[in-house]
Amino acid sequence: MPPTLPSKALQVFPNPAPERDYVIRFDVPEFTCLCPLTGQPDFAHFTIEIVADQLCVELKSLKLYFWSYRNEGAFHEKVTNAILDDIVEAIRPRFARIHADWYVRGGIRTFVTAEHRRKGWTPAPPVQLPQG
Repeated sequence: MPPTLPSKALQVFPNPAPERDYVIRFDVPEFTCLCPLTGQPDFAHFTIEIVADQLCVELKSLKLYFWSYRNEGAFHEKVTNAILDDIVEAIRPRFARIHADWYVRGGIRTFVTAEHRRKGWTPAPPVQLPQG
């Protein structure tokens, strides 16, 4: 059996509950890529929140997708937005938000958040439960 390799291909599967808005949250605490200027490693913790429509992202392919950045040089803002673009292209969600917490480099910690909202989609108002 050949070893698993990184891949930019995001695999998808049918949303099991497309009639309902629900949030899928992925936590990716071990992201790495390279600084495009110095070639040194950059580390980040990604949080992805998705309200799927007809398709969902398959987890193993998402892991291999994130791994594919390990030896690439990229600025924080570019990587965060590229990941959002690729997820949106793969599954065409109702909503997606990516939050990247880039670890301290040169005394500066960077946070980048990017969102996609499908035109015409609005979330249901939050439910307020009585205090008991």
